[in-house]
Amino acid sequence: GTQAAAVLRREPPKRALLRAKRACNASPPPQVSLTLYRRCRVVMSANQVLSTLAYGSTSFAIMAVNKLVLTSYQFPSATFVALGQMVLTVAVLQLARRVGLVTFPDFSLSVCSKVFPLPLLYLFNMVVGLGGTKRINLPMFTVLRRFAIWFTMIAERVLLGTEASYATHSSVFLMIAGAFVAASDDLAFDMTGYILVMANNVLTAANSVYIKKKLDAKELGSFGLMYYNSVLSLPIVFVMLALDAEQMEEVRAFPHWGDTGFVLLFVACGIMGFLLTYSMFWCTQATSPLTTNIVGCLKNVFISYGGMVLGGDYIFSTTNFVGLNISIFGSLVYAYYKYKEHAAEGAAKAALKDSTPSAKATADTAIEGEAAGSELRRVVSL
Repeated sequence: GTQAAAVLRREPPKRALLRAKRACNASPPPQVSLTLYRRCRVVMSANQVLSTLAYGSTSFAIMAVNKLVLTSYQFPSATFVALGQMVLTVAVLQLARRVGLVTFPDFSLSVCSKVFPLPLLYLFNMVVGLGGTKRINLPMFTVLRRFAIWFTMIAERVLLGTEASYATHSSVFLMIAGAFVAASDDLAFDMTGYILVMANNVLTAANSVYIKKKLDAKELGSFGLMYYNSVLSLPIVFVMLALDAEQMEEVRAFPHWGDTGFVLLFVACGIMGFLLTYSMFWCTQATSPLTTNIVGCLKNVFISYGGMVLGGDYIFSTTNFVGLNISIFGSLVYAYYKYKEHAAEGAAKAALKDSTPSAKATADTAIEGEAAGSELRRVVSL
């Protein structure tokens, strides 16, 4: 009963969650009372539901907030928004680290050399992503972002030698085909916006493949990666803004700086990055990487339909609407096949672990490495 009782003591959430998983993973051990076991299961279930809701709502909110700031309020500079996000991200991560909410390595030149050129990819990915959000309605932005999955699959095949399954290829084809159909009758078509989103997709794929190829996910973790990317990108952003006097003058003269609603949204833009990463980490820890992936796919469905109202820049046409729905259906099929692949891999690893002690140790190492890499790839792709 010692492990199960630990769940009910006042401990840091991460430690209590790990203890609860050990004590309540299957049926109650003989030495644990049924009442205590049920209380542990309630704690676990509530944590799983809350973490899933937190990740889903935060994922939706960050898109909505960015859209409101850049499109509804017509803020003139995506680069300045990126600067605000980086500054607030560094500040929030430092505060969270001081209170013990997150952990990541201290700033050092050796770590900087290891992550480079990832901060450059992160910076330009953020700037072009915000630029695309400003110029394209959310439904089209969401379906065009599915190209990032296709680009990543191509890059993984060329650089890493990995091949996705036929089912994955089919679902990605559906998403891409739907995007082409929708784009063929996009009444709010913006060439610059489309170019920015496609650049966003290429940089996202490069980010993901670079991390899988060279970076040790366990050394930095999600929050360390976010911290170093932001810190190392800040000097470049300052130089970019200093060289663009016209853009800075537009930012200075922006008429809504005295509007409390806008200021709150602008600040929310900055802290949402941290909240998204933390909720993703929490959801993955409380449930599984697969659940986090599926929640992300479902979030895109809500953004696609909700974005038709949010921002006020979506223009309905039948062909465009049909294309959007084809792409959304493809994303749901993608989530379904990923679920089946994950279940099959889990069964195979379970069988391997039960075979021999050496095979068990190998399987444990593979599972830990895959979980760390999966979490990091999701953070970067967002």
